[in-house]
Amino acid sequence: MASPVNVPDEPLTPAGRLFLRPEANTIVHCVLGVKHHMDIDTIKTTIKNSLMCRNPRFCSLLVHDKNGLEHWRRTEIDIDKHVILVDTPMASPAAGDDDVEKIVNDYLAELSISSPLSTDKPLWEVHVMMEQKCAIFRLHHALGDGITVMSMLLGMCKKAEDPEAAPTLVAGGRKNWRREKGKNWREVLVGFFKTVWFSFVFCSQLVLRCLWACDRKTVISGGEGVEFWPRKVATAKFYIEDMKIVKEAIANATINDVLFGMISAGLSRYLNYRSPNSLENGQQITGVAMVNLRETSALQNLIETMRKNLGSRRGNKLGVFLLPTYYQTNIDPLQYVKRAKALIDLKKQTLEAYFSSKVADLAISLLGPKAASMLNYRIHCNTTFVISNVVGPKEELTIAGNPITFLRCITSSLPQALAMHMVSYAGRADMQIGVAKDIIPDPEFLAKCFEDSLLEMKEAALATKCVSRKN
Repeated sequence: MASPVNVPDEPLTPAGRLFLRPEANTIVHCVLGVKHHMDIDTIKTTIKNSLMCRNPRFCSLLVHDKNGLEHWRRTEIDIDKHVILVDTPMASPAAGDDDVEKIVNDYLAELSISSPLSTDKPLWEVHVMMEQKCAIFRLHHALGDGITVMSMLLGMCKKAEDPEAAPTLVAGGRKNWRREKGKNWREVLVGFFKTVWFSFVFCSQLVLRCLWACDRKTVISGGEGVEFWPRKVATAKFYIEDMKIVKEAIANATINDVLFGMISAGLSRYLNYRSPNSLENGQQITGVAMVNLRETSALQNLIETMRKNLGSRRGNKLGVFLLPTYYQTNIDPLQYVKRAKALIDLKKQTLEAYFSSKVADLAISLLGPKAASMLNYRIHCNTTFVISNVVGPKEELTIAGNPITFLRCITSSLPQALAMHMVSYAGRADMQIGVAKDIIPDPEFLAKCFEDSLLEMKEAALATKCVSRKN
């Protein structure tokens, strides 16, 4: 089939080839809620005129050459094939936000198992749920990572307070250690040796997870084949201000420290409910954390870079690191955050995330995508959960003049029984919790465990603050 656009075919990146393997055929689902009912023609026009339809990845078919290697081939976009109208009526005219949320989450759970993306068009589509006032952007992970997806979505939006202004994306990128100043030679030398030692330790642990090391089984453990099991989806909702109160109670803590501490506390609370007295105090429950490898300065210019149609920022630029949490009960809620901070501070000093990315690229080049995919698959089979956190815009946005009420994201095709993806937007953070429903039948309760854990941490932080003032 000849390309309708006079542009040569472009080979897939190693990460793109990895995500297309059957063992890792990952689809990203981004949910965008709006305040008012949508007009389907306006939606199509907005998408057609957006950055998405000008980005080469989103305007290309997946094709194979005579040797079976995958390539991107430029094509013309038929917007009618990509925008799908979903007729899901409300249970009753008086249905509230919780009813709408359940309908959307149930539809997401169904999509994640039963609806692969067709290769006769570019690997993305938009499902518009008119009654629920939301749109689900589905795209293959081979097209890009969470930051790329967020940039595509923000490219369609405007600031609510200034309809002529485009939104900004300022996310927690990787700092460039070479730019750090004010350190003497002893601090630099100690930091270098710590980086070398802990990089060796953490990278060795990552390799062992590829081979045989795995978590002890619990009631939330998944494993090989679980990616094909029926799913359920629930939403945990948090206020960024609550997270900041907890963060300020612990010196030099970050929002990510609070998030990971909250995950540890929530899982401990849920496991204590599901299987009391069956776990040892301190038992490790390991997650896979997705890490953005772009520098902060690159993130701040990402949308403008895509407007100029440059290729250096497109696609996937991420790594992973292992996130060990521990089953603990009857401890100070802030201890979860302190332990998470101590671990993440060590992880930040190492090259574990870069190592995972470079080893995956090397494995694909030397062993082929099938072998590399199996190594990646084993990491997910030998861990208990996967988690990611994408920092969204701080200001309120509109799309086609319609105020956006929430942004959410979740991925499919993972062998863990538990996947958590958090996106922040305008002072709130929503975490989509996707589970294998035969293993975790009550994700709504699990979501409440996370929400209650943050509230307990907030109360402990406020109490600590009051004591400090008295002293």
